[in-house]
Amino acid sequence: MISLPLQIVDGNAKTDVSNRKEPGMFCGESEQPQTFMSETSFVKVVFHVENFTDQTYFSFDTRAEQQLVVYLRYGQHPELYPNRRGEVVQGSYCERIFRDCRLQTCYVQSPAYPGVYPRNLHCRYYLNTRLPFIKLYIENEEFNIDGQRCENIMTCPMRPISSGQENCPFDYIKIYDGKNEFSPVIGTFCGMGKFPYSIIGTSQDLFVEFVSSPAGPLLNTGFHFNVGNWPGHVDTAGSRNGTCDWLLSSESLRASGDSEGIFLSVAHWYPPHTSCTYLMQGEEGEIVRLYFPSFRINRIESPIQPIEGDCGESLTLYDSSWPDDSKIIKTFCDTFSKAMEKHDFVSTGNALFVRFESKTGSYSGSSLYYWAHYDFFNNTKLGEPVPGKQCDEVFASWRQTRGWLRSPLNTLVYKQTQSSEDVTCLYRFVTDRRLFARVILTVTTVYFKEHPYNPGPCTNCLEDRVDKLVVWEPLPPGANSSHPPISLNKAAQSGDVTCICNRQSFSTQVISRGEQLNLQLIVDSAHSALSYFKHTAPLFEATYEFVHGPLCGPPIIQPSTDGEIHYPYYEAIGYVEPPKSIRCIWEIKVNRGRDLFLLFDRIKFSSKACDDGIVDIFLKGRLDPYLSFCGENVSLAKTLPMLSSAELSPDDSDPSITIQFIGRTSPTRAAFKIVWTELLHLPRNEEGALMSSKLIEGGNPEDPLGDGCDFTCPGEQGLCIPQRLVCNGVVNCPNVTDTKGSPFSDESADVCVTETKDEINWIYVGVAFVSVLLLLCCCCVCICRRCCRYCCSDH
Repeated sequence: MISLPLQIVDGNAKTDVSNRKEPGMFCGESEQPQTFMSETSFVKVVFHVENFTDQTYFSFDTRAEQQLVVYLRYGQHPELYPNRRGEVVQGSYCERIFRDCRLQTCYVQSPAYPGVYPRNLHCRYYLNTRLPFIKLYIENEEFNIDGQRCENIMTCPMRPISSGQENCPFDYIKIYDGKNEFSPVIGTFCGMGKFPYSIIGTSQDLFVEFVSSPAGPLLNTGFHFNVGNWPGHVDTAGSRNGTCDWLLSSESLRASGDSEGIFLSVAHWYPPHTSCTYLMQGEEGEIVRLYFPSFRINRIESPIQPIEGDCGESLTLYDSSWPDDSKIIKTFCDTFSKAMEKHDFVSTGNALFVRFESKTGSYSGSSLYYWAHYDFFNNTKLGEPVPGKQCDEVFASWRQTRGWLRSPLNTLVYKQTQSSEDVTCLYRFVTDRRLFARVILTVTTVYFKEHPYNPGPCTNCLEDRVDKLVVWEPLPPGANSSHPPISLNKAAQSGDVTCICNRQSFSTQVISRGEQLNLQLIVDSAHSALSYFKHTAPLFEATYEFVHGPLCGPPIIQPSTDGEIHYPYYEAIGYVEPPKSIRCIWEIKVNRGRDLFLLFDRIKFSSKACDDGIVDIFLKGRLDPYLSFCGENVSLAKTLPMLSSAELSPDDSDPSITIQFIGRTSPTRAAFKIVWTELLHLPRNEEGALMSSKLIEGGNPEDPLGDGCDFTCPGEQGLCIPQRLVCNGVVNCPNVTDTKGSPFSDESADVCVTETKDEINWIYVGVAFVSVLLLLCCCCVCICRRCCRYCCSDH
């Protein structure tokens, strides 16, 4: 037991390290042995007493030790780390500089550690690491800094570790976030016990100040801790405003060359009521995706200002560019939330705002630990987006008469799907018959990857689990928009579906029969994310065009014995402004078993250039036109070949023919009239002669069409037409040449004259003759009466 005052001077005038100038003093009593471990090889003990009694005494012993023995001070292998305890600033006792600290290379200790520290100290420690964030590993270390005014340990109860200058009036350490005492103060600490947390700075430097009062008991053994860096720093492609407010733009991300940006939770200390924000700002038409590969929610372990209640710290995601409470996507709280890892949070606009708030503050980073990734996707729609759908679009003729489309620019749609549901994108093409009557869709390229789980060829496009494009008409021809739409399954049952499931570099064209057309992209969910997420090449590209305006007339002509196509359609001229260019497509349906004869009754083009106007005739199953006419070959329109029933229906489907006119100048400068006639073949007898007995006036009763076959067309082909078409001013039979080399048909002069004589009605002739006689008689009577009256007046 010692009873003090007592001075311990560590070092002398010959040493660079010494506290001899202001050594302070120990006072009071100590009933247990205490150790003082000098920093130098010279120690002077001064015992001073003003009233010496038999109760005033002290005793001590000394010994010299090698560094290897003093393990608590120098650690293992001190010869490898000569500056483990820092470089002492010349002329000071405890001012030390620590450079490039790593774990077990920097021991920050109070003077004389692990013994009691001297009095009247003002020590400075300059701490540095190679990378941010610098971290003081104090947690669970013995911390004994108090210096209470008391005489012995019985009257000096252990005070728990506390913080704040007001709670530490005597001995304390003060930690600054920076290189010197002008940096922000993280905290002031004193007390006895295990230090409850570590401290993490915001940069590569910390400054620690240790102060002991001039006098105090011989009780406190000081502190010891390691210094290293906390790997909680990444280079973020953005700009920071203030301490932790970030602007993360898609432009900055592209400039960095990375496809995804990264930011972390707050890994360093921060004061109470801290708010950190992250604004992910995309360009017009972009959306933002945010997800957390790693997310942990812990209790607040190192609060600066503890609070009672829930949500001391929170993380809130907003679907906007500012903290709009009406657009909160999700809020995570430290007390009751569950972390959501690898879940995509996607904005509806081009911005997503994240705010971290802490009521408590922290010495060692956030209780919400997360590693956040963000990226941007081009969500531009070439058509009108459908609300509630990720990739459905509507292309309306009143917005744009032609254009192009492709698979979604936002490839996130291939990732965000349930495992059991395929990715589907529906593109609808809609017009109004007052504007256009048809839709032309041309799929120019298709690039589907090989299915990794089904590498076989596409044999049944609609039934196989393969990536595909399907095209169908949602409304039957002639139906209005109030008609219930035809589903894909129903259209597939009727066979009215075009399906594409293989790669192709050639074009596939679909021409609708009505005013609407559907194109649907279907991607198998089993491999959609693996194959197409962030896949830059489009899965398909296509063009569309709305055609066949009112000037074209009806687009589909039902089967009939004869008919006409007029261009322009005169009924529409009064209320339709002629466009600069026009495209008309007529589909003429033909009765089965009938041949078809076409005739240009009238045709006029604006010029000889085919680019100004051209008429194409297409047969079924052929991509190229069967015949084409324009200004430079208009003379060929006078001699059109007859089309047989086999040519009209090569695949035994409903026979038809398609006529197309494309005019790139004003429609008023081109005009034509196309007349067509269905021709029936007369059967032949066993000798090969035509069975003329089948020519029955008004038609053959056995003919289900009910239209007559009364007149045999000239030639040996055995073609016949109804009698009503003979001599009607339009050639309905193909022209043939007689033995004299003269062409003749149903409109030849011989045929029409003969038929005119046979049709004289002598009753009408007689009535007309009698009427003329009566008129002459009346005229004679009138003349006689006038003459008689004149004669009588003369007499």
